[in-house]
Amino acid sequence: MADILQELLRASEKAACIARACRQEEALFQLLIEEKKEDEKNKKFLTDFKTLADVLVQEVIKHDLGKKFAGLEENVRGEESNEFTNELGEKIIVKVCPTEEETASLLQKVLDNNKAAAKTLARAVHQDVTLTDVALDDVNVSLPLDNIAVWVDPIDSTYQYIKGSGDIQPEKGIYPKGLQCVTVLIGVFLLDTGHPVMGVINQPFAIQDPITLRWKGQWYWGLSYMGSNICSLHFSAASGKPDNKVDGGSQQSAATAKNSYATVTSSAESENVLRALSNVCGENLHFAAGAGYKCLCVIQGLVDFYVFSEDTTFKWDSCAPHAILKSLGGGMLDLSECLKSANQNQVPSVRPHILYNSEVQGAKGADRWANKGGLIAYRSEQDLEFFMNLFIKKLSLPNELH
Repeated sequence: MADILQELLRASEKAACIARACRQEEALFQLLIEEKKEDEKNKKFLTDFKTLADVLVQEVIKHDLGKKFAGLEENVRGEESNEFTNELGEKIIVKVCPTEEETASLLQKVLDNNKAAAKTLARAVHQDVTLTDVALDDVNVSLPLDNIAVWVDPIDSTYQYIKGSGDIQPEKGIYPKGLQCVTVLIGVFLLDTGHPVMGVINQPFAIQDPITLRWKGQWYWGLSYMGSNICSLHFSAASGKPDNKVDGGSQQSAATAKNSYATVTSSAESENVLRALSNVCGENLHFAAGAGYKCLCVIQGLVDFYVFSEDTTFKWDSCAPHAILKSLGGGMLDLSECLKSANQNQVPSVRPHILYNSEVQGAKGADRWANKGGLIAYRSEQDLEFFMNLFIKKLSLPNELH
């Protein structure tokens, strides 16, 4: 399993390099930021480029994983289709070609003959990226390749990626918006059960050099399989040795003892849920962009929970952070199922963890893979019990849950 996780880390870093290149290289950045008027011919082309950044990252991850583990590329899933139609009406399948020159030639067709942009992208796609984590040397768990699949969100929080600023100040360590909210998410799950077992979150724009203005990233990983739970946060970054300061969630936290919780959510959350969260959390209710980043806030311990009742997050958003949270002693549940059980005074025998191998019945397109019942992400089982009791008391449940 260490080999798979190492390759996921490397693929995530290459994806992060491509994301940074699209913003830092002038030929690509102009395509990202330029706004076209309604009557301008190539408005679709600019929209397509914004999508191309997502698609290209997804295809690179698929290509690199398949190169290392033959056949795994067939089970890499994501949001984006890799088919484009250019201004000439030609349908082009975006893929990683055997050579940098061939990839540049293919991308040039998609980019309506923008040679400079195509060459820059191809160089980023074919660069050698080395990323190692000494903590992985001690990982010795066997994972059956024929029973795993991968969910990828190549660039989560696309709006912040395109429009985001790099000078947003955090509030209690949490960025409400900006480039820091952008993440690359790669999650592995079991095909037979749908349980997440391995996840990588890469933050391409974590730290900006004040002199060069160049960005550096940081990454987090975790695995939870057959009783083994290991997370990068368990180790000191300098030594690769276990970090005894990290609490995996098994002990009662200070938040539980004080009945005080920090929660992050979306500004798009319903008024009913926001009111309840505000009543429970007070000034410790935070808002942030990006589902992946909000999950990361829970993983880092900046908040205790990420709560979202809407159905606008998807399997590619939640699989990677879910696996990391499991490795820390937490998880990610279907919020609507939790509320139904509570409203019926039932204690479920099995927690309604989000699963990743089945579609939403009757849904079409991307909605087939929506987290239909919303979600609650947490690090501590014990904190979850206390929080849910408080939250439900403050929540006026919608009619369909009565």
